[in-house]
Amino acid sequence: MRKLLLLNGPNLNLLGQRNKDQYGQKSLQQVEQEVRAYLQSFSFHLDTFQSNHEGELIDWIQKANEEYEGVLLNPGAYTHTSVALRDAIEAVDVPVIEIHISNIHNRESFRHHSYIAPVAAGQVVGFGTNSYIIGAFALIESLKERES
Repeated sequence: MRKLLLLNGPNLNLLGQRNKDQYGQKSLQQVEQEVRAYLQSFSFHLDTFQSNHEGELIDWIQKANEEYEGVLLNPGAYTHTSVALRDAIEAVDVPVIEIHISNIHNRESFRHHSYIAPVAAGQVVGFGTNSYIIGAFALIESLKERES
């Protein structure tokens, strides 16, 4: 079975508890299960990892180059601050789809800039936790394009 990786950054372990108006009611585990089920219908296996630590996310992105065909990434607040995460994505050959539950472009101005977007295969924002499913669809399509 083909393998994909879902990475979630800081504070996403608090989904379902934190700012429910902005991020919704579902826990991270529920979101992961939904994405896993969706991808299984396309014969993809999904591994997941969440960390509040930048270096751990970078380690997993580097590991993705060897073990996975693509990455779904919700970098959380690192979107707006992490050149190191950006550089890790640029260094790997697998497509990375940047995902955000909220629309980062209609929130506080400091959230408008993404260091990730210029090196990602695409960006999905503002569809609630459905952003993950939309991102998974986009990643599959990106992989199909690479194969043709």
